[in-house]
Amino acid sequence: MIGIVTDSNSQIPPELADRLGIVVVPLTVTVDGVDYQEGVDLEADDFYARFESGTPQVATSQPSPGAFAAAYQALADGGAEAIVSVHIGSAISGTVNSARLAATTATVPVRIVDTGTASFGVAFAAWEAADAAAGGDTLDRVVAAAERVGALVGNVFVVGALDLARAGGRMAPEGLRATADGGPAPAIAVLTLADGAMRTVGQASDVGEAATIMAAHVRAAGTSLRVGVSVSDAGTIALVEALEALLRDAPEVRQLIRYRVGPSVGAHTGPGTAGAMYYPSPG
Repeated sequence: MIGIVTDSNSQIPPELADRLGIVVVPLTVTVDGVDYQEGVDLEADDFYARFESGTPQVATSQPSPGAFAAAYQALADGGAEAIVSVHIGSAISGTVNSARLAATTATVPVRIVDTGTASFGVAFAAWEAADAAAGGDTLDRVVAAAERVGALVGNVFVVGALDLARAGGRMAPEGLRATADGGPAPAIAVLTLADGAMRTVGQASDVGEAATIMAAHVRAAGTSLRVGVSVSDAGTIALVEALEALLRDAPEVRQLIRYRVGPSVGAHTGPGTAGAMYYPSPG
């Protein structure tokens, strides 16, 4: 048996993690000086409620090596003969380093996968690993299944709290420009994050147009796509539902799932974030 571990930045829905047998180790999210464990004592609804009366001070930090060690030991005690631990990219977080430290003391072999990506892209990689493990693949093949995903993941989204994105240093100048005639930029900018910088995919005057732009961007990515559609706070539901309606029966989409933008991602994007992550998964 090969156990699969990921971190909570993957945003993997609990019911999907349970179905696939994936163990999730929480990141720490600090809100106004108080530490919380993502998905344990800080859920998305509570997190976004903090923004209703202002902008809280929010920071995130990786799980401790001890948290990973406990997860690895629990899997080993449950019969795992090896573990594949799939995580947010090391250029983004120190999570991979914590996992590697824990792996040195594990009682079974632990292979660490640095996905090079974040959010639901990490969940996609863990999902592929779990599918491969369930199919009886070797440890090397399970690791390879997870590793291939990072380079294939694409994204498209709308960010409501642009000030948080600017503060994170990932907003390309073109995403902030006014219109050519000097007037204000359209209310909704549809964005993608690639190579560490955001760029504008399109500009929309309403939710329906934003959903149409996002759906076209996803469908242009190829065929047999596994797609995760993200919802943060209640204000994004209309956009998410419109996007799902456009993608649900699209011939390019093999599988569609909704996930929540939780605190460790919402700390950098704020309320009003919705979109999709996707990659080709022939399955």
